[in-house]
Amino acid sequence: MAAHAPAPHEIVDVHDVRIGAAQLPGQYVRVSGACGVTVFVHGSGSSHRSPRNRYVASVLQGCGQHTLLFDLLSDEEAAVRSNVFDIALLAGRLVQALAWLQTEQGARPLPVGLFGASTGAAAALRVAALHPEAVSAVVSRGGRPDLAGADLARVRAPTLLIVGGLDTAVIELNRAALLELRCVKQLEVVPGATHLFEEPGTLKAVARLAGRWLSQRAG
Repeated sequence: MAAHAPAPHEIVDVHDVRIGAAQLPGQYVRVSGACGVTVFVHGSGSSHRSPRNRYVASVLQGCGQHTLLFDLLSDEEAAVRSNVFDIALLAGRLVQALAWLQTEQGARPLPVGLFGASTGAAAALRVAALHPEAVSAVVSRGGRPDLAGADLARVRAPTLLIVGGLDTAVIELNRAALLELRCVKQLEVVPGATHLFEEPGTLKAVARLAGRWLSQRAG
């Protein structure tokens, strides 16, 4: 009897990591046959243990993406509410994560996509604008891309904005940001979803949209 063929993108290893001078905790998951790497950029009040982002990460792993989830702020920093909206600070932490990833991957790095949520989406877009050679694609989930300000017009990486259909204020902010973007871009509204995509099937829709976008543009 023939041996069972392995899945095309099985998990190869999972290991805890520490990022940057602040030694921020995270988790790096590698899969077989990977075509890219997705770095998660958490939003306000979240961490690398977020069940929502871990679910999306598992879907992306099945699409052939290594995934890196890490905390952008220490526990002490996260306790200061203003830090959550300090886009320069969050972007700086993301740059440190990309530097770590470059060292980890060595001489043959895979394309890197960024998956940002809430204020983390603005940090992802700022880094994509300032370091175009390092970012192949961006996905924003319930994000605040408007907080990236003038950097929006400088983004060259293909960008997908995903918003819940019931998240009316954020929809308008994303529509305005879409007009500012000068890259390949798309806005997807998930029907029946609020800001956190807690309604049945809505987070699955986010993961499906993100997987397709990143596989085509960061893979």
